[in-house]
Amino acid sequence: MPPRAAKAINSKEEARSLAAPRAGSGEKDEPNLFTGNAATQVLDLAAATDEALAAGNVIVHGDAQRAVAAFPSSFVNTVITSPPYFGQRDYEAPGQIGREATPDAYIHKLVGIFREVRRTLRDDGTLWLNIGDKYDGGELLGLPWRVALALVEDGWRLRSDIIWHKPNAMPHSVKTRPTPDHEYVFFLSKNAKYYYDADSIREPHTTFSENSKMRGGRGHFGKRGGTPETGKNSGNSNLHDARWDQYFHPLGRNKRTVWSVALGKFRGAHFAVFPEKLIAPCIQAGSPKGGLVLDPFFGSGTTGLVALNSGRRFIGVELNRDYCDIARSRLIR
Repeated sequence: MPPRAAKAINSKEEARSLAAPRAGSGEKDEPNLFTGNAATQVLDLAAATDEALAAGNVIVHGDAQRAVAAFPSSFVNTVITSPPYFGQRDYEAPGQIGREATPDAYIHKLVGIFREVRRTLRDDGTLWLNIGDKYDGGELLGLPWRVALALVEDGWRLRSDIIWHKPNAMPHSVKTRPTPDHEYVFFLSKNAKYYYDADSIREPHTTFSENSKMRGGRGHFGKRGGTPETGKNSGNSNLHDARWDQYFHPLGRNKRTVWSVALGKFRGAHFAVFPEKLIAPCIQAGSPKGGLVLDPFFGSGTTGLVALNSGRRFIGVELNRDYCDIARSRLIR
């Protein structure tokens, strides 16, 4: 049977009509910074040739496991994704992730998908995985770490666990435990050596700023022997000669593992979207300019949008055809 031609939507209004705007969520609208024409295509799996995938900026309509299993090996720089959470929402697509009967079945399904994802990565490739937790009968299932450790057992290398702190998290009426305001982002690699551009995501130094927690703060700067950590750093002449500006990296300090990023929203699209500011550091550190970013759970396309804004190419896989069209509309505005 010949491949079916890729279907394109005709207008932004057509895509927006696929889902009603969501009001009163407490989430923040994300601006679309991309102003060019990405020529993004929506392709059925049969039409997603190796050449089309390698060129990038394509959305593949299909099941994540079947789609990624059909992709070539060793061509993706980094993967950034957030699978549907277990038992949370119905995305109205047969075969969707998150509707399994048990947490173990959910974990098993994800491990199989990410085994294929690992195969598509270059030898220096990485995975940035956001995954949420779930309460069942008042007990926390601990799914993020259960998934992460299952991936390690399957061959991934866990490099870092990042806390995504949500300053505008939704309030809960629960009175028997604290209100959650964080999720995890796990940073994993295919091999022991991998691409990671630390300089691209450095943070401002706080030592000499008003945010310094060090006794004396800025008062130590410029004073010979001015370090308050005489014992700890007694062998470092830069510190004791009051040349702290030479001791610290000129581009800033290394990125920390708690990222405070407000929840994101794209009207008329998805139940929830990745915040752009959460994805940007992953793309910048995980891939070079012109690199290829894969999101096997593409949703409303935020990973693709940030990839384009960052000078990268993307491949998205999405099971729900309506979301494919919504994402494409968002990317060509």
